[in-house]
Parts: sequence; C-alpha cells; structure tokens
Amino acid sequence: MGISSPGIGSNIPVDSIVSKLMAVESAPLADFDKKSASYLAQVSAFGNLSGALGSFQSSLSGLTSLSSFQTRTATPGDASILTATAGGDALPGNYRINVTQVAQAQTLASNGYKSTTAAIGLGAKTTINFALGTVSGGTFGITGTQLGASLNTSGLTPGSLSINNTAIATDGSTRSARLLADAINAKSTTTGVSAKAATTATSATLFGSGGASTFGNVDTSGGGTYSLSVGGVEIAIQQTGVAGGSGVSAASLDAALTGDTAVKRALADANITVSGTVAGGDLQFKNADGNNIAITETITGAVNGGIGNSGTANIGSNTTAIGSISLISADGSPITVGGTNPAGAGLTAGTGGAYLDASFAADSSRTSGNIVIDSSNNTLQGIVAAINKGNFGVTASIVSDGSTGTNATPNHLILTSSATGATSTMKITLSGTGGNPADPALSALLGYDPGGTQSLSQKAAAADTKATVNGIAVTSPSAGISGAIPGVTISALKAGATSLTVATDSTSLTSAVNGFVKAYNDLNGQITQLGGYNADTKTGGPLLGDSTLRNLQSSIRRQLSSSITGLQGTSLTNLSQLGISFQKDGTLQLDTSKLQNAINTKFNDIPGLFAAVGRGTDPDVKFVSSTSKTQAGDFNVDISQLATKGTLAGDLVLPAETTIDPDTTWTVTLNDTKPSTLSNTASISLPAGNYNPSQLATMLQSAINGVSAFSTAGATVTATVGDDGKLSLTSTRYGSKSNVHVSSATGTAVSAVFGGGASVDGVDVTGTIGGYTATGDGQTLTGSPGAPVDGLKLTITGDSIGSRGSFGFSQGYAYQLNTLAAGFLGTSGTIASRTTGLNNSVKDITKQRDAFSARLVDVEARYRKQYSALDTTIASMNTTQSFLTQQFAALAKS
Repeated sequence: MGISSPGIGSNIPVDSIVSKLMAVESAPLADFDKKSASYLAQVSAFGNLSGALGSFQSSLSGLTSLSSFQTRTATPGDASILTATAGGDALPGNYRINVTQVAQAQTLASNGYKSTTAAIGLGAKTTINFALGTVSGGTFGITGTQLGASLNTSGLTPGSLSINNTAIATDGSTRSARLLADAINAKSTTTGVSAKAATTATSATLFGSGGASTFGNVDTSGGGTYSLSVGGVEIAIQQTGVAGGSGVSAASLDAALTGDTAVKRALADANITVSGTVAGGDLQFKNADGNNIAITETITGAVNGGIGNSGTANIGSNTTAIGSISLISADGSPITVGGTNPAGAGLTAGTGGAYLDASFAADSSRTSGNIVIDSSNNTLQGIVAAINKGNFGVTASIVSDGSTGTNATPNHLILTSSATGATSTMKITLSGTGGNPADPALSALLGYDPGGTQSLSQKAAAADTKATVNGIAVTSPSAGISGAIPGVTISALKAGATSLTVATDSTSLTSAVNGFVKAYNDLNGQITQLGGYNADTKTGGPLLGDSTLRNLQSSIRRQLSSSITGLQGTSLTNLSQLGISFQKDGTLQLDTSKLQNAINTKFNDIPGLFAAVGRGTDPDVKFVSSTSKTQAGDFNVDISQLATKGTLAGDLVLPAETTIDPDTTWTVTLNDTKPSTLSNTASISLPAGNYNPSQLATMLQSAINGVSAFSTAGATVTATVGDDGKLSLTSTRYGSKSNVHVSSATGTAVSAVFGGGASVDGVDVTGTIGGYTATGDGQTLTGSPGAPVDGLKLTITGDSIGSRGSFGFSQGYAYQLNTLAAGFLGTSGTIASRTTGLNNSVKDITKQRDAFSARLVDVEARYRKQYSALDTTIASMNTTQSFLTQQFAALAKS
C-alpha cells in the first residue's frame, strides 16, 4: 500500500520544504507586480495631466479666434421701443433710431354668420386661389359722396363728424370739401386718418346735354344787362340793347374758353379748369383742390336766354358745385366714422375701409395655393380646415363677436397671412368648374382683390417695419432690421424714438484672460505634483524625470516667454504688456490695472497677442482664416486676376416701353456646376405687360430670384439698366462658379430684351502670397500646401491688379498654445502615445508574469516529485531497517 501523504513514511516535512523553496523561486513575481504598478501609476498620472491640459486648452477657446475679441454690446435708451444685438464687425458708436411702424401681418374678416356649421351657398364645386404679394398705388380708406347741399350756406356744425372717436373741429365756416379735408387733417396725428378733397366739378349737363345746346342766345334789347361768372371769374358780359345772337351765345362762350384767352387765364389763376364745350352740351368746370365752384348769372332788367333758357325771360341763376372727400388710413386699419351728422360730410356712420384705385402684384417668391370647396365642406368650419391644411401662407380661424339673439350673426371668418411685411398682402380669387361661375355665396364671403372687389374687410394691413437710423429711412418685412447699422440687428417693439449705443464689450475679454491665467496655474500645479520631488517625504511624483512632462512644461513656458512676431502695426508683442508675468514658483500673475489700461488704450492690438491675426497694408486684402501649418511672417501679395461675376450683358438699347407677350416663359440657368446640376436650371414666367426699362429690370430680377430652387441654394441675380440704356443680368456670386444663362421657351424672345448679348462666366481671383502660388475660389485666395503660407486665406477685393502690398500674419499665445496642446492631446497626441506605450508595457509584464507563473508550476511539480521520491526511498529504508532489527533480535534470542 502506497504513502497517502508526503512525509508520513519518512517524517520529512515535504510540504514545508517545497513551500519554502517555491517562495524563493517566486520572488521575481513581486518585481513584475512592482513594475506593473509603476506603469499603471504613470498611466493614471498621464490621465490627470491630460485632464489638466484639456482644461487649459478649453480656457484658450475664448482667445484663439479673432471674433472672440470683437464682442460688442448694443444698448437701447428705451428698451420698450426696441432691442438690439451687435456682432463682432459692429463699429462702436451712438445712433438715433425712430421707429414709425412695426411690421405686421394682414388680417381680413368676413361679415357675421349665424352658424359655423350651416351650409354656405349651394355646394357647387368652387376653386379658391390664395396669392400673396404687394399692393401698390391708391390708398386704403373710404370714398365719400357729395357733401350736403346745406354745407354751402351753413357749414358743418360742431360735433357733426368724428373719426376714430375723435371729434373733428367743424363750424359754420366749413363750407367746402377743401375746408372739411383741412379740418380732418388737423387731427390726423391723433386719428391716423387723413382726408383728400376730390376735384369739384360742375354738372356735365349744366350747359346742355346730348350734344344739343340749351344755352340760349342772350338778348338784352329789352333794356337789361347780363353777366356770367364761374368761381368768381366773370367769363361773359352783355350790356343793354344787344339783340340775341349778336352778343353772348354758346359760340362766344366757347371762343372765350378756348385757347390762351384772358378768361381762360383768369380761371386758371382761380385753379379752375375747363373741359367740353357749350355747343357740344358737355361743358364742365373743375377745381382740383376741392373748393366750391359757384356759377352765377347776374341779371338786370329784361333779359332773355342764358343757361337753360332759350327765348324766354331770364331772372338770374345761382348754382354751386360742391365736392366730396375721401378718408385715407395711414396704416391700412379700418376707419370708424361717427358724429351727429356724418351724412353732411358725405360719409356714413360705421366702421369700414377698402383699397381704392390700387393694384396687386403677386410675389413670385411666395407660395400660392388652391383649395376646393363643395357640398362636403361649404361651412365656416369646413373652409377653415381646408385653408389651414393648404399651408400656403394663410391661416384661418373663426372668431365670435359675442352677439346674441334671434337674428344675431356672431361668427366671423378671420384670415391672417403667416408672415409679416408688405409683400404678404392676400388676393383671393374664386372660379367654378365646367364653365360654371363660382358659387355666389362663397364669392360674397371670400372674394378679395385689393385692386377690385373686396368682400372681406381688412382689419390689419400687411406692413413693413419702418424706421430712420440717424435720419436715413430703412424698412424691413419683419420686426428685425439688419444692415442699417453694419453688424447690428435691431428688433422693433413699438413706434417711438430712442438712442442706441454700440460699444466694445471688455468684460468678456477680462474674464477670458483671468480664466487663461487660472487654467495655466492649475496646469502648472498639476505638472509640479506629477513630476516634482517632496524633500520632506523623500518621494517623487509618478512622472518625476519623465521627458514628456518636461517637454510639455518647457514648451509652454518657452512660448509664453517669447514675443509675438509677424503682425504689422501693433504696439503689443508680449504678455507682460497686459500685466501677465511669471512668479518665482512658476505661476502666472495678472495685474488687473495694467490689463484694464491696455483695454482702454490698445484694445485693437490685444487680439494679436492671443489669436491668429492677419493685417495687410492694403485695406481691400482681408484676413479670413489660417491653419496650424501657416507660419507667422510678412508676405507680399500679388494679384494677376481679380474675381468677377457671371453676367448676361444686353447689347440692345431698351425702348421707352418693352412689351412682354402673354404666356412668356424663359429658361434660366444660374451658378451651374460642371457637370451640370438639374436644380440650377428653372423655367420662369414673365407677367405680360408693357414695361419701361426700370420696371423691366425689376420684374426680371424678381422673377428669377423668386425661384425656390435658386433661393434655397443662395443663388440670386441683380438686373440693372446702365447709362447706355442696356440691360444687364448679373449673378451676385463671384468666381468660376458664377454664371447666368437665359434662353427663350415661349412668348417674347430673350433677344427682344437683350438683343444679341452673350453670357460671360465669372472667374476666380489668381495670384501669389509671399511669392508662393495660391489657389483662388471666388474672391478668396488660399496659400498652397507645403509653403509657409499653407492654409492662409485672404479675401481680395478692390479693383487693382499687381502688387497689393504686404500682409503680416501672427500666431498669438493662445493660438500657439492651443496648437501645442492639440499635439499632446487627442487619440494621436503625445500623451495618448505615451499612455499606449505604458499600457503595452503593462500587458507585456502581465504576459511575462503569466509565463513565469506557469514555469513555477513546473518547478513546484519537480520539487514535489523529487522530495516524494526521497520520501519513498527513506520510507523503504526505514521498513528494511525495521525488518532487519526484528531479524537480528530474533537471532539473538535463539
């Protein structure tokens, strides 16, 4: 039977001996663990360093870009009138802004309806088209009728008329349309309504009708006298003793009123014009300023003939022509007429208003759309749903005015354009199907044409924001005004005048500089902790003596201690001039008073200390951007070709009027690429009509820029008529990708407008920077790869070629440090490379340890085998000894 446990047979402590031997054999494992722990500690340390360096790099973000130093504030004097924001290119200054009108959307309302679900009309299929555009010409208001006849004698008593709840000051002296208009205009600031007196005209049949004269020959042979005056001007006189036909007659009056006569000149002095003739039966006198015209026949004695008198006695006559007025709303709002006697002013009490003598032009850049109304949706609710589903720039709703009772009609259809601005005015047209007219009830509800029938009432007009900036008038389709002050966007809130101060925002810069100093000190503290030696504890940091850490620290300090070069026209070249300096312990300290003094006196030079900045001697050569490969320095700029725009220049002198035929369409290709892109070509429709050169250019530009595919791509054109009377169409883009080509499709040919003019594509700018070839793209010139100007982008404007001076480029501290930090950080940075190497070392150690551990198993097995064999041998010898002892003992007894 074998031994069940080592050492039992021999009493040798096999396990203890093997354990002690293995302890000696496994001693190198501790070295492996120590090395691994050391490497892992360095990995952790580099992680801490990476975090600190990342925080430092983040602090540079507000200092690396030139735009960070161009922060501006825009502060209105009265924030209830407007708010404003300023971009980096805004120039500090004070501005006076007067907002006279804030943009609004057009709102239309229908008459009242009893029910929102009752059918409107008979349900005949009707197509309703909504278009958005601009109203031009005419006015919005109310046209009155002829003033009351009593006005000529007694005037308009006080309280007779009110406009928008403001009483108009009238009295017994208000006896003409002109005087009434003056009284209304005196209150226009309060009411928002002005008045215009219509031309006063005498009756067209006063001196006859139908071509047959009813002005009889004046006969004063019976001893009388005759005098005829118009507007106080005596136009005919006949003394006593003149037989009929020998004095005043239709023929003599026409002679006096024709040509350059004394009578005609006297009437003109009284602002009275003449049309028609007595003989023709259509003689009329008119006064354009709205004053009354009195026509008086003065008779003494026995007189026959005259106005409306042929052969019978004339006892004299007195007729006064009285005019009318129209009311004009300043902002297109409804006008409320009231008072005790509005009829005396030719007006009707109530609220209303419509466009008068206006025209509508659709905006080709706006979406138009149709809805169909039939028996399935011919209710207010159905119409609202159909309009809102159409999504073509108009929203619909139903508003109740709260009226009640058996005959109440509280429900009103309200239509509002989705966008503000004068180009958002609605035009609504209705048409039937199959040759049938539109449903009359729907036309009565929805028909709306600013240049025609207006079934809906305008409650608010589509309007632009209007303002003046330092006295210069500006407009905007929205509440925002951009471009009036370069770099500043104004948001109008209400009408009123206020100041606007644009100033440099130094707070952000101060905060960024303080953050930079703090972040550096935090980084420096971390570097000291990781790579320093503590004499008290006699221990070093995990990266003590590490070359990567030393290289980072020395590189940062070297860059911060050096001066900035390459930037022209600056007085700041080092950090100490901003009050930033190194202390004995390696930290940075900021002298805030010195920094503030630099901000106050040299603010424009500060960006060059931190950011990548370029300045040229030619103001038309401007810095755009650079890359980490761009080297600081001064570079000469030479231009061999300026960028141009693609143009179609006509060679035809436009006539006074150009006729565009109906159904005229042209094909336009704008800013196309090679190979061609389908979306860069579109068909445009030109509205038929007669256009003067300016109108033609405006129409063509609008038609092209209204193409949605072009506007989406940011492609636009300008159309201009030169001093030579020829039309040019120009892309607003520069460079080889700028082009415009137009061809005829239907209707009027392109040649009718441009003659034989040809399209010329644009070209890119070409030239060199620092003597190195540069690549042009439009007006942008970029330095070639591999050169010191690699990645330097400049915008070249102006109109000269050849030498354009020198351009200085510098890389400020923040820019350089950001590039330095980027080289250490990131997946391919130095720290990541070191960390990867350390982790690989740990892996190698782990592999070596595992291999060594595997060998230890074999060693232990060998020891156990050897000692087990020894144990067995000794046990066998012990057994033999015991046997021999027994045998010897037995022999002794025998």
